Formats: sequence, C-alpha cells, structure tokens
Amino acid sequence: MISANHNKESMKNILVITLTVLGLFCGMAQAQDNLERRKIEFLISSVENLNGAKFIRNGSEYTGKEAAEHLRMKLQKAGSKVQTADDFIRICASASSLSGRPYMIKSSDGKVQNAAEYFRKKLTEFHQP
Repeated sequence: MISANHNKESMKNILVITLTVLGLFCGMAQAQDNLERRKIEFLISSVENLNGAKFIRNGSEYTGKEAAEHLRMKLQKAGSKVQTADDFIRICASASSLSGRPYMIKSSDGKVQNAAEYFRKKLTEFHQP
C-alpha cells in the first residue's frame, strides 16, 4: 500500500508542478500579448497625431486620423494573423491589400517616405512604461 500511496502522491506533485509551469507560461504569454498590443497602438497613434502630414493610400491623401481609422479596421480584420507589432507593420501598415501599392507618408514639409520604413523607425522609439 505504501507504494500505491507514494505513486499517488508523486502523481499529484507532478500535476501541481505541471499546472504551475503552465500557469507561469500563460502569464508570460499574456504579458507579451499586452506589450505587442501597446506597441501596435503606439504605431497607430504616431500616424494619427502627425501634424500637417498626409497618409497616402492608393494615390489619395488622408489625414492622420483617417489613416488611424483605416489601420485599426485592417488590424481588426486581420484578426489572429497579427500577433506582434512586426506582423502589424507587414500585414496592415505597409501596403494596400487591394492594389498592393505601398502606403506612403508625406510630412508637412512635403518629404514622402514609405510607411513601412516610417513604422519600423517609430517602433525603435517605443519605450515600455
């Protein structure tokens, strides 16, 4: 009987340890998800708050606010395909999914840059609070 009780106790301990490790892993994954969501929102807000700049999509110019609305819509439609800020840039913020044409950002001084490059540069400015 001692052996059977010992085996039961060992199995309980293994189960507790396994559940604890899984719980820690899930917590770390959740923290990573939250960090990536904050990075994505940082990127969207960066274009939303550009003063005097225009977001160029399929040859038409849009305000930062309009661009942010469009990017949030694309993010929502992308669903689970977007797990990281890099995914967001690649899938949602680089080019039109209809025409394939790259998005561009025209600053108030008229300088035009590729949106993917803009967002990658902005991502390097993200600082975790």
